[in-house]
Amino acid sequence: MKRITNIAVLGSTGSIGRSSLDVIANFPDRFRITYLTAHRNIQLLAEQVRRFRPRGIAVLDESQVDGLRRLVDGSTELLVGEECLCEVATRPDVDTVINSLVGFAGLLPTLRAIEAGKDIALANKETLVVAGELVMQMVREQGVKLLPIDSEHSAILQCLQGEDIQSVARLILTASGGPFLHIDREEFPQITPAQALRHPTWKMGSKITIDSATLMNKGLEVIEARWLFGLPVDKIDVIIHPQSIIHSMVEFVDGSVKAQMGIPDMKLPIQYALTYPERLPTVFQRLDFASLGRMTFFAPDFEKFRCLALAFQALQCGGTSPTVMNAANELAVQEFLEGRIPFSAISDLIAAALAHHRTVRHPKLAEILAADREARAFVLQQLNVVPS
Repeated sequence: MKRITNIAVLGSTGSIGRSSLDVIANFPDRFRITYLTAHRNIQLLAEQVRRFRPRGIAVLDESQVDGLRRLVDGSTELLVGEECLCEVATRPDVDTVINSLVGFAGLLPTLRAIEAGKDIALANKETLVVAGELVMQMVREQGVKLLPIDSEHSAILQCLQGEDIQSVARLILTASGGPFLHIDREEFPQITPAQALRHPTWKMGSKITIDSATLMNKGLEVIEARWLFGLPVDKIDVIIHPQSIIHSMVEFVDGSVKAQMGIPDMKLPIQYALTYPERLPTVFQRLDFASLGRMTFFAPDFEKFRCLALAFQALQCGGTSPTVMNAANELAVQEFLEGRIPFSAISDLIAAALAHHRTVRHPKLAEILAADREARAFVLQQLNVVPS
């Protein structure tokens, strides 16, 4: 009889967190939720508490605490503040941490969980983007598993099963192309947040949806893939595939190509990460080839989608450059969503931050944190914003 795996879900009220809980609910004899965390969506968090009865919950926004206390009974431990993410991730009654946090905030909980010997199911792209070398070194030293939840990296992981990494010619990450695939770059300054948030394929949070519109999301995934699979940047490519049926591919030295296919549903890679290397039956929708019609592919336009080019540039520079790129992107996306800069300015701010930065090679955590702070300060200066 298999031992039940105790799971902490960081970011349980986001799209990945909700899908993770749906997957877990299908296997009550294999998984138990011990902790849930949320930023401020206390209504949904309270519903999740009633459904899964975790031992503890953490809410990051302290202003929501009183409201949350009224919604849950006293049998559930309540933790408050961002520092609780690391505490939850390292508790002894946690075996696996699902990190579905958004942004740089996901880094420290991942590092602390690895130090504590926890397995990681990772949806937080930024963890490997800003500290991939450091994170993977710690994974090896601690002997834990770090498995991707991203559909693209899950696809590559599946394609590599039973294969020698030395026989890989290249990894091919697929991208939907987002909502502006067929819009001229000259129109980018007029794009509104509402338009950019209408993704043609996936339903995601606002930050990742904007990243998908700029193709920065694919750039982040390129950097993730470099660290997850240990291959250099010249062995990682991107192809536009609007139907999002092929989630990614691996080409081998003999010219053979493996592709992992499925409907665009994050529950599939989430389940694979939690049950790896097993495959368990699901009730999820199946791919119907007869009704699929056709699949199309395009080379990405690096001039039009400059963010993708900047991600490759940051990866080639290495060191702290991806940290700076990520910090600038996070702030720029926030400014765009709040209507303070045009869509086209996102890549301008990232390019300026990278040009201003002096890269630190093989950075330690303190140097990564410093690069993030300095990049954010630089971007705010460019925007003439005084930090609060």
